[in-house]
Amino acid sequence: MSTIYSRFFPRTVSACGLVAAAAALLPSVALSHGNESDPSTTNASPWALGLVVMPEKKPYRDYDNKTEVLPFFTYENRWVRVAGPGLELKLGQDGPVRWGLTASYAGDGYKSEDSPYLSGMADRKSSFWLGARMGLRTDLATFSAEWSADASSKSQGQKIKLGVERRFSVGSLGITPRLTATWLDSKYVQYYYGVESNEARAGRTAYNAGSAVNTELGLRMDYQLARQHMVFADLGVTSLGNSIKNSPLVSRNNVPEVRLGYMYRF
Repeated sequence: MSTIYSRFFPRTVSACGLVAAAAALLPSVALSHGNESDPSTTNASPWALGLVVMPEKKPYRDYDNKTEVLPFFTYENRWVRVAGPGLELKLGQDGPVRWGLTASYAGDGYKSEDSPYLSGMADRKSSFWLGARMGLRTDLATFSAEWSADASSKSQGQKIKLGVERRFSVGSLGITPRLTATWLDSKYVQYYYGVESNEARAGRTAYNAGSAVNTELGLRMDYQLARQHMVFADLGVTSLGNSIKNSPLVSRNNVPEVRLGYMYRF
């Protein structure tokens, strides 16, 4: 993966941005085949390249947000799904139920120079995550459940994410509302939002965090310009759990997300 990315991404692109783009684009790629479909049963190419525009938003106080334009690539067949630094190994299917193993790189955390308020804090580093995912497709909606753990031992934390979405088609336009809830254990929340005793100072008290549940409401839209060309927009807002909102490092209760992009499928 690192070799591929070194060819396609400029040095100024941050790992955090790459991860966020990949996370947003993975569901959109599935849409081009039909939700939870098997690309081996279609005539569509498993390869795609594209470009996404996305502001980077984090809840930290006085965080230096920026907007980035990032290239990306995706690949999917009956055994594997790849989107940027995210990968799913498909293990099997039983009727409408599918399951697999996942690996991803999440651009969480910060550097102390990202905000004046974070000065004196130790950097919180991003991690690789390994886990398992199960999906259930019904006539009503597509449901998913995923567990993952920090394989880099940065936070030593765990996540459980539950999601539901449904795609509506109106001609060449696809509209997919979604709702997700993500449980983050106390180790994860403490690492990224806690304040250790040696990091406390005037105006920034020590803070020991518990687990939290973040909820997201989102809407994804894709429009097929031609057989191989698609544009998309992904809008969402994440409501932060109480243990995160109560952190002295955090200045907002909700984090908005906007991603605009173009994809060409070979």
